[in-house]
Amino acid sequence: MSRQELRHEIGEGVVFWGYERDGILTGVMGLQFVQDVALVRHAYVRTKDRNQGIGAQLFSRLRVMTNVPVLIGTWTDASWAIRFYEKHGFRRVDEKKKVALLGRYWTVPQRQVEASTVLVGE
Repeated sequence: MSRQELRHEIGEGVVFWGYERDGILTGVMGLQFVQDVALVRHAYVRTKDRNQGIGAQLFSRLRVMTNVPVLIGTWTDASWAIRFYEKHGFRRVDEKKKVALLGRYWTVPQRQVEASTVLVGE
């Protein structure tokens, strides 16, 4: 993500948390409150640092910071991300609900709606 994109996301209300190891930023995850829900945004862990619990620690931290429903949108092809969120108690919604949720809480082009999956916390 470029600096300009980062500034835009922060301007839109996304608050980011990072995970540092030995002075190096190895993971980030954002949370954005929209209407009556919280959206997990821009969750990334450096490739070489994956599968070490970094994403789980960031995700756990964000989950306790809200008492409203949490929604996650990701690319349908990102099977590793979907598995991660399902492992942490989230489930995919059906196509009709996905389209409704994306239309209500996100601003994304139709192409992205078609290629996305939405997960909700249980």
